[in-house]
Amino acid sequence: MATEIKAPTFPESVADGTVATWHKKPGEQCHRDELLVDIETDKVVLEVVAPADGVLSEIIRPEGEVVLSSEVVGIFEEGASAGTAPASAEATAALAASSEAVNEEPILHPAARRMADEKGLDPAAITGTGKGGRVTKEDVVRHVEGGSQVSPAPVSAMATATPAASAPRVEATAPVFAGERVEKRVAMTRLRAKVAERLVQAQQHAAMLTTFNEINMKPVMELRGQYKDVFEKRHGVRLGFMSFFVKACVEALRRHPVVNASIDGNDIVYHGYQDIGVAVSSDRGLVVPVLRNTEDMSLADIEAKIREFGKKAMDGKLGIDEMTGGTFTISNGGVFGSLLSTPILNPPQSAILGMHKIQERPMAVNGKVEILPMMYLALSYDHRLLDGKDAVTFLVTIKELLEDPARMLLDV
Repeated sequence: MATEIKAPTFPESVADGTVATWHKKPGEQCHRDELLVDIETDKVVLEVVAPADGVLSEIIRPEGEVVLSSEVVGIFEEGASAGTAPASAEATAALAASSEAVNEEPILHPAARRMADEKGLDPAAITGTGKGGRVTKEDVVRHVEGGSQVSPAPVSAMATATPAASAPRVEATAPVFAGERVEKRVAMTRLRAKVAERLVQAQQHAAMLTTFNEINMKPVMELRGQYKDVFEKRHGVRLGFMSFFVKACVEALRRHPVVNASIDGNDIVYHGYQDIGVAVSSDRGLVVPVLRNTEDMSLADIEAKIREFGKKAMDGKLGIDEMTGGTFTISNGGVFGSLLSTPILNPPQSAILGMHKIQERPMAVNGKVEILPMMYLALSYDHRLLDGKDAVTFLVTIKELLEDPARMLLDV
């Protein structure tokens, strides 16, 4: 029985998707719930699985095509076995057309194509000696030299020709670089394109400014070192620094609600909750899953959720609902060794906190020089909503809470 394979139903915030990867070929055996195709949106990669045991008989939407919500992308034969499902006429024709195209025009390296275009050469007339029959720059040079040697010319012209008149020979002796200088052009993923669009939008539509401060991480490091083993044994997750920063931000957002607000047209929206996004790097690009209602979460809850987000991001399993919303964002460039940076806002949020690497530096303490583990903090904010005083006092509050963690427990 033939069954239509459809793209998932996209939420309202997603207009369409792109067929990223077909994991099965027409005529290939599939088992129930086995992955058939990945549909990439500007937020997540959605998976479409086999509805039953059978064979993928036809691919209607090949890789790279844009599909709409619930659009048919392929045909599945339930109960069929490999070899019994005929390939579609369209797939056969496409395969034949692609084979003819390959035979008609060989693949040229970028340098070879550039030289061929400059000299007005037909790529199909050039014999390729590179891997897989690819045409290299040396092949083009040899083709030019061979063409100049066999090109007919009148005997009188040849007899009266002078060395200066041999212009084609000068072109043939152009310098050839040793080895292949290969270039690769790859289409930008929808996620990367969306991230780029939002970053440019943030800089164009917000009056973005960044204020800095530094924090002595010694108290937090000592507290973590004292209880990390007991914490992990009791809660099953490791105690990191991010949970301390999340809790400090929650308390600072309570004391400075304007930092937790956002602009909507001519209105200011004050949020009575703290949904904090945590920037996570993945193979597909930067994603920002959101911790919901962090004001009700413990340090263990925060660490467990961040660990879950990190694993999902690497596997491409984050859902759209997990990355939607958020009233404030934390970005930790310190895990990659960043000493100082200016994070870019995550619209429509009005502020984002940038963490950096912990580095020992000489600091003046009570008139004496001490070596302390210091971290630079950066707060980028929308100056349309936050004044300098709001941003600076918010950052100072975070500094005070983390340099004396008991403040968060005592609410002072």
